[in-house]
Amino acid sequence: MKSIFASFAALACLTGSAFAQDDQDLIARGAYISRLGDCVACHTAPGGTPYAGGRAIISDLGTIFSTNITPDPRSGIGSYTEAQFSDAVRHGLRADGAHLYPAMPYPSYSKITDEDMHALYAYFMKGVEPAAQASPQTDLGFPFNQRWGMVFWNAVFSSSTSFAPQTAASDAINRGAYLVEGLGHCGSCHTKRGFGMQEKAYDAKSDAFLAGGELNGWPVPSLRAKAATGPGIAGWSEQDIVDYLAEGRNRFAAVGGEMKDVVAHSSSYMSDQDLHAIAAYLKTLTPSAPENAKPASAAAETASRLTAAKNLTLGERVYIDNCGACHFVDGRGGQKIFPTLDGASIVTGKSPVGLITTILAGASTPSTPKGPSVNLMPGFANRLSNEEIAALATFVRGAWTNDADAVSDKQVGEIRTHLEAGSSH
Repeated sequence: MKSIFASFAALACLTGSAFAQDDQDLIARGAYISRLGDCVACHTAPGGTPYAGGRAIISDLGTIFSTNITPDPRSGIGSYTEAQFSDAVRHGLRADGAHLYPAMPYPSYSKITDEDMHALYAYFMKGVEPAAQASPQTDLGFPFNQRWGMVFWNAVFSSSTSFAPQTAASDAINRGAYLVEGLGHCGSCHTKRGFGMQEKAYDAKSDAFLAGGELNGWPVPSLRAKAATGPGIAGWSEQDIVDYLAEGRNRFAAVGGEMKDVVAHSSSYMSDQDLHAIAAYLKTLTPSAPENAKPASAAAETASRLTAAKNLTLGERVYIDNCGACHFVDGRGGQKIFPTLDGASIVTGKSPVGLITTILAGASTPSTPKGPSVNLMPGFANRLSNEEIAALATFVRGAWTNDADAVSDKQVGEIRTHLEAGSSH
């Protein structure tokens, strides 16, 4: 009898350990899904407790503060059932029945599978430390403070469809589509918005999807990459895309602006398999018509002029003195160290805000597991005048094969004022 009880006790211990391990595996899977969705980036204030909310999200409608999504029962989501959690993530509906603003990318998150949603819920309830920290209240002006109006916005603009794999596509491409269109919510930044601030498309059925645009004045490049050569990502290989997402840099570009947070908190933690799936999917999207660009011979002409260094314009002189040592006379930079300027979207974009901001404030790549070193570009706000920076920006926007509009002293002055006031853009 004693041995029978001992056997039952041992079996109970083994069963309990198995369940505990299952829970741990589920929580770990949920933590990875949270990385794929980049939840921490928006729901963590600068220097704040992870997921405790309070980050200010600047929109055309006003400032929206992210909420506390830790399992604290009063300040966070600790009292949410799994169904209520799913409704908030997929449909923008809080447990109290109030509607979330689409700064929360629930139109994209509607594609998250039930299995991934279950794991995500387990992670937030059991794998995240509760934080009894109230977030600032979002207080938009009328009529945007009337959350009930989101009922009509959702009816007209929101997508609530689950992910549907393409039968003719490979498993890798379908996985990439699921990540890009759903959890990664890449369209939130890389798809133009309509008059109702809605994304013009939520999947590859429309050529508007991931075709680029602007975010807070910064040019946002197209991610449509089905090409072997061409400007921007269209000329990148699958490996170039993987390198950029994993390391924050590749042989053409280095991450900047809002994308720096995406790499630092999300894509650099993705598995190689998922990174390659994303790249494979993006390479199926036919690019939009390329922006205006000079013929390839123009690049050699600029390089020759800078090399000769005779009768240079103010912009050319400023470039030689401050930029040439890293980006070189051909504007090609150094692979994975100094980004290419010839054909770079931040240089050739319709808006020069990103370029001017980078010249003034400098930039740095994030330290990632696969790219731990930080590449730093110094800011030139204290070294160059508005006139000199305007001349420099005008030069690089029209040098080599670039063919973008000139920059004025006034534009530089406005951005300098914003930076001095502590604004991110």
